[in-house]
Amino acid sequence: MKALRAAVTKACSMGLLLLNSSAWAQPASTEAKSPEEVRTFFLTNVPEANEAEDILTDLRNMLPQSHVYLVSSRGAISIRGSADEIERAQKVISDLDRNRKVFRLAYSITEMEGGKATGARRVELTVPANAKCVVKEGSREPLVIGSMKQESEKPSSQVQYIDVGLSIEATIEGSGDAVRLRTTIEESSIADEKSGLGVQDPVIHQTKLEGVGTLTQGKPVVLGSLDIPGTTRREVIEVVSEQVQ
Repeated sequence: MKALRAAVTKACSMGLLLLNSSAWAQPASTEAKSPEEVRTFFLTNVPEANEAEDILTDLRNMLPQSHVYLVSSRGAISIRGSADEIERAQKVISDLDRNRKVFRLAYSITEMEGGKATGARRVELTVPANAKCVVKEGSREPLVIGSMKQESEKPSSQVQYIDVGLSIEATIEGSGDAVRLRTTIEESSIADEKSGLGVQDPVIHQTKLEGVGTLTQGKPVVLGSLDIPGTTRREVIEVVSEQVQ
């Protein structure tokens, strides 16, 4: 009997020990989730829609638990999340939505023949950092692309207009003393000769220069030169950058 009682007592003690161990092993109750807030931030220095989309993507990657929405028509980003998440979002937006520097690009297009300058043109663009600017100078020329004839009406022509002249596209990347320029310079004109396809089908002369280069403020950079089709002349193109804001 004594041996049986000892065995029972030992078993009960071990059971109590296991119960106590289980009680200690139970995880502590999770804290209540912080209340959510809604805040809207208006972007003041982001003119391009794709830049606002980039900020939206950054916020969603950095704050995966919060809900971030872009209202493109208002230039605004709305966030629903905890106070800590909204504070972090405000810092990110402040860092990305800063006043950007503005540069003036002065293009000089010099016409050369036999090693001598015979004429020059100057075109100036004002371009914000990390943005694109396009300028066109010339005319829109009509081009007959077909005709229609109905039983009770006279034949009528279908006309399409094409841009003829000078076109410059510039994008500034960076904001320091040395910035990167991506540019396309295209020039076109209507030739005197005809294509031979039709009386009203013109021949269009076209030259195009695309390039990427680093600009130091106030120092001219030669982008390249273009031969003028149908002539012995060529154009030398250079650009000077100046920070204005």
